[in-house]
Amino acid sequence: MTVLLILLALGLLIAGAWAGLSVLVLAPLLAALAALAAGEPVLAAYTQIFMAAAGGFVVSFFPLFLLGALFGKVMDASGAARILASAIATAVGPANALLAVVLACAVLTYGGVSLFVVAFVAWPLARALFAETGLPARLIPATIALGAFTFTMTALPGTPSIQNAIPMATFGTTPFAAPGLGVIAAAAMLGLGMVWLLYRARVLAGDTPPQMHPSPPRNVPMPLWAALVPILSVAAVTLAMGWVVLPALETEYLALPLYGGTDLGRVGGLWSVIAALTIALVLALVLGRPPQMMKTLNDGAESALLPLFNTASLVGFGAVIASLPGFEVLRQSLDGLSGGNVVVTAALSSSALAGITGSASGGMSIALDVLGPSLLEQAIAQGVDPALLHRVVSVATGGLDTLPHNGAVITLLGICGMTHRQAYGDIFMVAVLAPTLACVLIMALGMAFGAF
Repeated sequence: MTVLLILLALGLLIAGAWAGLSVLVLAPLLAALAALAAGEPVLAAYTQIFMAAAGGFVVSFFPLFLLGALFGKVMDASGAARILASAIATAVGPANALLAVVLACAVLTYGGVSLFVVAFVAWPLARALFAETGLPARLIPATIALGAFTFTMTALPGTPSIQNAIPMATFGTTPFAAPGLGVIAAAAMLGLGMVWLLYRARVLAGDTPPQMHPSPPRNVPMPLWAALVPILSVAAVTLAMGWVVLPALETEYLALPLYGGTDLGRVGGLWSVIAALTIALVLALVLGRPPQMMKTLNDGAESALLPLFNTASLVGFGAVIASLPGFEVLRQSLDGLSGGNVVVTAALSSSALAGITGSASGGMSIALDVLGPSLLEQAIAQGVDPALLHRVVSVATGGLDTLPHNGAVITLLGICGMTHRQAYGDIFMVAVLAPTLACVLIMALGMAFGAF
């Protein structure tokens, strides 16, 4: 009965998001109703579980959301993001408009630009390319989702995304954990997603293309290299920090209670990403010189708040769900399905929580908070490289997270002026099914050959 209660709460969350209600309202309301129906103290569940989990997520990952939003806003305001996107579209050619939009989104997100910002930047580019080539407008959301929400978010090694950063503290890994498996997963997602989009483009041939809108002229032209340098710096600085700078530092003080009694292995990955995004932001400011710089920075800081608190609210919802008796029954069922294999357990538990919360980072945060230490112990006992768990958990959460109540999905559909009914089916195929199949592939390879 309590498992059905969890499924009902999830169903109501999806239905409410489909109807357009904010998860900031939905998540605490449904968490409270679930606690009440399960016979748990509602106020205690809200203040001691929901708020503690939501607040903990904000405390842990506020710098990444802030720096990512600032960087994205500066790249947008300076015109650098649009220059990069247009250059990729020109290189690929208008006949390959679908691939051009996917690659443009991928380059921007892999370079550290927030996927929310990428959605805003990619929409006018996609609209122009689709109008020029007669592609159906209803495929634009799925095309952007494939480039921004999938392989650059969870699979490609070195990506500065929050989804690649969270496992580092639990498993003591780096952003480049299991790089070979990450590349294979990325190729699978891209290949499967493009096959679906090309198939749908043929099926929907003759459907309504978007209307062309003239782009506003850019006052200060920027050379392509100036737009590209901040993006390239993210991966370069992340590597330099992890391999050269941080190992040379004296960090024994991290063991003190004042600093959480930790070590460099658990915080080094996060420090590397923070440093990389900071340097990229400085380069974007110097090279891009966006107009109204103060306003751009203020707008960027404010734009970090909605995705941060949307995700934190979903984390709080998931934490309440995880505290209910039915969740333990669900977890044991997942353990039974895994047959005791730590890789399968990690994938199933993190994927389920990502689906419940509608957030890859939110579901992953809860899964690793609750199960992380035991997963690491099992991995050591079974001789499994923690890097394999890092990559599998990251990719696993990038599938079911993109259910209809996902905040990025809601934002993307709003930008494109479409409803779930019009465009979500294609988003599901490229951003839920394709990543799930890619995860199964690297799990099989990882269990057969280990992390590589």
